[in-house]
Amino acid sequence: MPPRAYNAANRRSAADRNRAAILRACGELLPVEGYQATTVRAVAIRAGVSPETVHKVFGGKRGLVKALWDVTLAGDDEPVPMSRRPALREVLSTQDPNGKLRLYATFARDVQARLAPLFSLLGAAGPEVAEVLAEAERERLTGVTAFLAHLADTGLLRPGVDPVRQADVCWVLTGPQLYTQLTAIRGWDPDTYRDWLAEALVDALLP
Repeated sequence: MPPRAYNAANRRSAADRNRAAILRACGELLPVEGYQATTVRAVAIRAGVSPETVHKVFGGKRGLVKALWDVTLAGDDEPVPMSRRPALREVLSTQDPNGKLRLYATFARDVQARLAPLFSLLGAAGPEVAEVLAEAERERLTGVTAFLAHLADTGLLRPGVDPVRQADVCWVLTGPQLYTQLTAIRGWDPDTYRDWLAEALVDALLP
């Protein structure tokens, strides 16, 4: 009997299931147990895999937490860049300047609404997680800078402004810190934040 053919598709499917189970387990444990108690071993037990599998897939706890952040930000674990997702594609294709920035504000609200609980939890975890959050913010600044370049390329950005400075302004306005302060601390509902953010972006960026 000839040797059984190697089934790469089945192997990838099993790996995808393990990855999803590990991320789900981490997302369930973190709010209940806190960051320190959510060990690789605890996640592995909950996910039904070995600790070695967690390390193999994510490279350890830091990589696991960063992957959980990325999945929460995107809303799924599909390997699709944010710029190619429907919400941002609609933003980029909209011609009306005010409508474009309102859609961008809606996108930012939806992202931060998903991230807010995880941001608060990780923000209280101490220096061990600080680099994860710092990396996430660097990546967000890259995305914001690309959006400002889009506004400039389409002639919508206010003339005579420093695009780097305007990117910094947009980065601050759309960040998790400000969203959390206004919603969790000041009691704004997400739609109120979205409406305010749209106005603030129009005032800051458009002619």
